[in-house]
Amino acid sequence: MNKVFVPLVCVLVASLAACSRNDEPVPVSAPATPASTPPPPATAQALSEALTPEAAAHLVRPHSPVLGAAKARVTVVEVLDPACEACRAFAPVVEQLLFLYPEDVRVVVRFADFHPPSLGAIRLLEAAHRQGKFQEMLDALFERQEEWASHATPDPARAWKIAADIGVDVARAQKDALAPGVDSMLRLEAEDLVALKVERTPTFFVNGKLLVDFGAGQLLELVKNEVGGGVP
Repeated sequence: MNKVFVPLVCVLVASLAACSRNDEPVPVSAPATPASTPPPPATAQALSEALTPEAAAHLVRPHSPVLGAAKARVTVVEVLDPACEACRAFAPVVEQLLFLYPEDVRVVVRFADFHPPSLGAIRLLEAAHRQGKFQEMLDALFERQEEWASHATPDPARAWKIAADIGVDVARAQKDALAPGVDSMLRLEAEDLVALKVERTPTFFVNGKLLVDFGAGQLLELVKNEVGGGVP
């Protein structure tokens, strides 16, 4: 999506509900009504809650896909479900973070399978990751989400057609998706979700802090606070 449309995306995301573990919508904070005098910027303390060291140890694993600069000083961990509409809506916001802070921010992706078609899609994403096509696969699954993850008529097999369309070696990916290493990864993802008390997607952690005031603008503000400066 074109970067200039991100402010509009933030407004649209604010009207969307997150996906919960029980498949019940969780309201997203709506943008505040503009005032004649702008309020002071939100502080990191107001937007977030620091994790305990024990919980923070569950944030990033060696297998976790990383978008952006690998050694960036600000780490955004996003727990997403590829079949979640709110996760799809947040994708341009995440893209904007990487555009604004190409050297300072990295995004680490963790997975939740809160929707019936999601487990197979996560296996596919991991197989695409092994072929160096994780970002392309995730983008395609979000862009064409209604084709394979429709609430009314889900068609998980359609995700493999999408994979072929973006150049994934499907025969290899189908084998990799069922490899024992992927089973181990899925178990660890599930264990970490419990340890982190993740109940909705997307869930964001920024430098070990949970974004508690959930919304696109709040995420952008928290990251800006962690980077320590304004938008370039």
